[in-house]
Amino acid sequence: MTLRASQKPYTSLAMLTAIFISSASLVGCNNTSSATSTSTMATASLATVAAVSPAVQVVVGDYVSDSYSQRHQGYDWVAVKVQADENDQNSVHITVRSRDDIKTPTCTFDGQAKLMGQDQAHGIIFETTANDSKVFLQFQGGQLTIDSDDKYALNYYCSGGGSIVGDYQKLAGEVELN
Repeated sequence: MTLRASQKPYTSLAMLTAIFISSASLVGCNNTSSATSTSTMATASLATVAAVSPAVQVVVGDYVSDSYSQRHQGYDWVAVKVQADENDQNSVHITVRSRDDIKTPTCTFDGQAKLMGQDQAHGIIFETTANDSKVFLQFQGGQLTIDSDDKYALNYYCSGGGSIVGDYQKLAGEVELN
């Protein structure tokens, strides 16, 4: 392997992890017991986590609007599911859904967002485009804030005058869609 002056050997944790996992899988490829299969699946799962940027690892989860705590009383609420993008370590898949157990869902949105940066003052910022407008997702202190250059552009994804613009709190577990 020849390195150019601008390249540094094995500079990323993801690269080291990938090399280690590749080496380990070649060494143990003749053993096909169920214990090895389970171990290989766990190792592959760890490789996926290692390939995701630390910022993405922090933001992955389910976020809900304030009215989620009153869902059993019939209040309408919106949930945002943030998942790591398997194809890009600095991107997330965003799924926005509102309750669908009592009535037709009022908000629906699916998109990819790219990491823009992070700092102490603003938290972690992702950006996507929706309805020809830049959309910003700010993650800070267990809260997701969705905002846009054109706030009305995000009304398109909700019926009845609603919008996905707003604040969402991160749940400790998974959202109950029904």
